[in-house]
Amino acid sequence: MGKYGEDLAARRLADAGMTVLARNWRAGRRGEIDIVARDGDAIVVCEVKTRRGQGAADGAFEHPMAAITPVKARRLRDLAERWVQEHGGAPPGGVRIDLVGVLLPERGAPRVEHVRGVS
Repeated sequence: MGKYGEDLAARRLADAGMTVLARNWRAGRRGEIDIVARDGDAIVVCEVKTRRGQGAADGAFEHPMAAITPVKARRLRDLAERWVQEHGGAPPGGVRIDLVGVLLPERGAPRVEHVRGVS
């Protein structure tokens, strides 16, 4: 389910004009960045959260934004800093952290929501 959600997220970012630079980039035991992309002259560290439920109308989904706690946001900022250090420094447009939430209803098409600048 996670890989499917990440595939949908990468497609959504590409459709929005971004270039996916890396997927599932690991910084040892510090953690993993789901997707690193370039948006113009900015680097985007993207967290992908996929949820499955009965359906969006019945409230069975936890909204993916609920997954970005202060601890998670700090970890993502640390990982973003590490990625930038290992890949030549900060770009002119800086670094942004985005979230892509993928909702998989029991029936019907997945819903993909991209929220920019969550942290």
